[in-house]
Amino acid sequence: MEPLIQHVPLRAGHPELPEYVDQLCTRIDQVDPVVQAFVPEAGRYERLTAEAAALVRRYEGHEGREGNEQHERPVLYGVPVGVKDVVHVDGLPTHGGSALPPGVLGGPEGTAMRRLRAAGVLMAGKTVTAEFAVLAPGPTRNPHNPGHTPGGSSSGSAAAVAAGLVPLAIGTQTVGSMIRPAAYCGVVGYRPTYGRIPTDGVIAHAPSLDVLGVYAAELAGVDLAASVLCDEWTHQAPGDGELVVGVPDGPYLDRVLPGARTVFEQQLKELAELGVTVRRVPVMSGFEDLVRQLRVVIRYELAQVHEDWFARFGRLYRPETVAAIRLGRELDPDDHRAALRARELFREVLADTMAAAGIDLWIAPGAPGPAPAGLETTGDAVMSLPWSFAGLPAVNVPAGETPDGLPYGLQCVGPEGGDERLLRQVRRIEGALSRVWA
Repeated sequence: MEPLIQHVPLRAGHPELPEYVDQLCTRIDQVDPVVQAFVPEAGRYERLTAEAAALVRRYEGHEGREGNEQHERPVLYGVPVGVKDVVHVDGLPTHGGSALPPGVLGGPEGTAMRRLRAAGVLMAGKTVTAEFAVLAPGPTRNPHNPGHTPGGSSSGSAAAVAAGLVPLAIGTQTVGSMIRPAAYCGVVGYRPTYGRIPTDGVIAHAPSLDVLGVYAAELAGVDLAASVLCDEWTHQAPGDGELVVGVPDGPYLDRVLPGARTVFEQQLKELAELGVTVRRVPVMSGFEDLVRQLRVVIRYELAQVHEDWFARFGRLYRPETVAAIRLGRELDPDDHRAALRARELFREVLADTMAAAGIDLWIAPGAPGPAPAGLETTGDAVMSLPWSFAGLPAVNVPAGETPDGLPYGLQCVGPEGGDERLLRQVRRIEGALSRVWA
């Protein structure tokens, strides 16, 4: 599904922002009762109308003008953004997908939301999350087939973009909560290098791994939002030199379902025919140990984050979250420290392997297969697991679909800190795949 309106015409004044807000709220009213991407909000139209009017007044007479104008319209002027409901937004309650009292979970906006506001966005509303961004799914449905999961835990954010409700949305990822929903919903999803986007103002899942990320229908939207959100962003022009991608052969890719593996091999073939150099690199022979170590980190830290809340409101938590917290409470601090040391070693091994193989980025499916049927779970995060453990930047781009219309995603993973270069290189992959899979 296409987004309602792109941000560039908004900045130029076409259409006018009040007209756009009317269209936006009408579409949410018509579509979201089926998709259920947004947390219900009484008075959304009135709030957005007032915020849009204030934005128009602030930048009146400066329609996208370039130069040193003090009140030049900013780069995301009027763009409505959905925000995952573990991220604090001033004026909107934070539920975290839970039944806990909102006042208990509340807090001020963090750096990322302040940067978005300074760039001119309208906060379209909170989007549905799995409870505390863990496992228990919310009510959101996949816009391509309401009988299938949209993925999680950033389910509402991915579905809101896929359903054309907003052109941009914010999610979080600890293991696979950005990339998997992007793959399932057929949108572009970006998770940055760990620490590249500040996470203050976010209810933590596992602070050693948590990142904020961005969804958009196309890479251009992600690129623009990343330039606003990331620390010390440097703009890079698209390159046309050799692009070398590495295929992580071994037990990691063995987790891909047979049908999706066939599609992935076809994607590699098409990329090679379009001039991308594809190299198969044996890696992660101890993949099961990586899985175990990551689970130690996320469960131990989840229990620490929720220690006080769980003691006071444990009866209100859903069973999946209760089980995860109880498991974390049983873990030894020494095991947690050992897992963090293993993460540092794994990050070094991946960097050395990339350098030795001469590859620019890794390439893999965004998920083990298309979105599973049913809404009882949010799918399997395993294809994002090693890259999240290492803290590397990753981008999912849509890459074909099943005969019944469920999307496939292709995940591109860059070196630590190489976010700008990764997005530049993925532009070439996105363009090549759009020609092949259109």
